[in-house]
Amino acid sequence: MRLLTHNMLSSNIKGVVNGFPLRIEAEKVVEKTVEMNGEFLKNMFQKIDWKAFVDASRVMGYTELPEEADSSLLDSDEFLNKFHHALLELHLEEGALVCPETGRRFPISKGIPNMLLHEDEV
Repeated sequence: MRLLTHNMLSSNIKGVVNGFPLRIEAEKVVEKTVEMNGEFLKNMFQKIDWKAFVDASRVMGYTELPEEADSSLLDSDEFLNKFHHALLELHLEEGALVCPETGRRFPISKGIPNMLLHEDEV
């Protein structure tokens, strides 16, 4: 699972008010090279919750992103390379996502998060 995906997921358990961001429990993280697309990154930047993104990248062992970022950084090739790496090249292969409110664990196996809810959670 890429951090792009993580940044778009939340817990939809019945009654949960604060289901974002899901906490990451990383067991296995791999890097996969992906061709860079600057226009895609510039468009995605506006949609990303930056604090959740930075926190997730740090849990996965990547500490090169600034604590805060604004659109002026999109003119920097160095920033775009770091943003690209964290967003698209870091993959959480094994681990879990944890609901911040209930503590419910959603397992990740072979890079795929299982977000299916139990019958009593719907």
